[in-house]
Amino acid sequence: MQLSLLMRGIETMGTTGDSDGEVASVCYDSRQCCKGGLFVAIPGLKTDGYRFIGDAVARGAAFIIHEGEFRPPGGVTAIRVRDSRPVLGRLGRNFFAHPSSRLCLLAVTGTNGKTTVTYLLESIFKAAGYPVGVLGTVNYRYGGKTFPAPNTTPESFEMQKILREMVDHGVTHVVAEVSSHAADLRRVDDCAFDVGIFTNLTQDHLDYHETMENYFQAKKRLFSEILPAGEKNRPLRMIINGDDIWGRRIIREVRGGCFTFGLERPCDVAADPFRLSLDGIEATLRIDVEKLEISSPLLGRFNLYNILAAAAAARALAIPVQFIRDGIASLTHVPGRLEKVSAAGQPAVFVDYAHTDDALRRVLQNLSAFRAGRIITVFGCGGDRDRGKRPLMGEAAIAYSDLTIVTSDNPRTEDPLEIIREIETGIRAPKFAKLEDLERHPGERGYLVIPDRKMAITAAIGLAGSTDIVLIAGKGHEDYQIIDGRKFPFDDRMIAREELTRWRVGRTGS
Repeated sequence: MQLSLLMRGIETMGTTGDSDGEVASVCYDSRQCCKGGLFVAIPGLKTDGYRFIGDAVARGAAFIIHEGEFRPPGGVTAIRVRDSRPVLGRLGRNFFAHPSSRLCLLAVTGTNGKTTVTYLLESIFKAAGYPVGVLGTVNYRYGGKTFPAPNTTPESFEMQKILREMVDHGVTHVVAEVSSHAADLRRVDDCAFDVGIFTNLTQDHLDYHETMENYFQAKKRLFSEILPAGEKNRPLRMIINGDDIWGRRIIREVRGGCFTFGLERPCDVAADPFRLSLDGIEATLRIDVEKLEISSPLLGRFNLYNILAAAAAARALAIPVQFIRDGIASLTHVPGRLEKVSAAGQPAVFVDYAHTDDALRRVLQNLSAFRAGRIITVFGCGGDRDRGKRPLMGEAAIAYSDLTIVTSDNPRTEDPLEIIREIETGIRAPKFAKLEDLERHPGERGYLVIPDRKMAITAAIGLAGSTDIVLIAGKGHEDYQIIDGRKFPFDDRMIAREELTRWRVGRTGS
């Protein structure tokens, strides 16, 4: 592509060299640069791309976009910009011919529920006969193909590249999880969204955002800046949780057509009556003036909120109610989201991604409504992440569990024992010194520390009776554990199923 075409809509502070050469490719990782390519030096969270300009040139880059002072060698064009991050997204949009303008594109943001809402909408769109793509925490997928997800939301250039591939493969509808990092780092600024969905906001990612207000403002950008810039002009483009205090702030502070959903306040989309059980959800949805009977195998009140969010978004796009009903009914589970891994006659063992105190509290509150025996919870907290939520998660776990086993999550570069000590500061309950104490006193409430996650899962299931509930929280769909900065294979679901096989053999004696 000619440089002049690639740079359309981009403000520059000066150009040194050929201002209209032929650009072979665009990259922001110097290791991916090739002859005739354009390298964008963006500041990263850990290092600055400016440091790698020399490497990019050595690999053949003929064009450099940069923020600081740079004197290019002969044959290299240097383009200085004020902020290279938004420039990367606009380059992607230009290079791939603005793919989101040819899609119905939905953004789902919030602390909890994003992944489940994307799965619900994917199921609804499939029921309606639309080819659909999804970009989210579990993976990126379309047309029967699945790709690993290095980030919940791709970097801006990759975002445009993937959307282009989806368009070329006939996809018409795309649902994307938009994280607060993605909004703040402008990864989706050049996407033309039709609808934005806000699920809720609770404490998370304060290692990055520092304050809840900063966290909220990052989420609000989707509705106040990014949606309007897309110029899709849908009459109902904001789908907001009307029961959430932060959601109500968005409604007050952002102009635009809005559909609210909720269970506690008057909202445009609601459920009354509804019934929650270990078999799933039965409810009558009221969507504006229409009523819709739905049945879902998903569990819990929080999943009813997710269903309301997806139904509201689908209705805002004029999807007929029968496809909304069929799509909701056909989604049997979401990977790592209150995913049941046990069989009849065994303890009810669930694996969930809950990694904030609010998410853990909500899952346990919902499971408490179905209990016939004890609740045993296994959880830890990730390293190099928001430390403030660690004692809060300890407090949430102990409040709703008969037995809590504190273990490791992804300690990353932190000491796992130090993370556990910070969790323990929020726990006000007796501590068992060792597993044998529990085996001698199986009915006592309290908590136990088992740093090795596999041993913790094994212990929890081994202690459980057939009427007990075991929740393994924090990692959900993840199939790895990060220890000392290295990634190792580890899947909570696989470990739990292996132990459940031994549990059955031990109980039957076969």
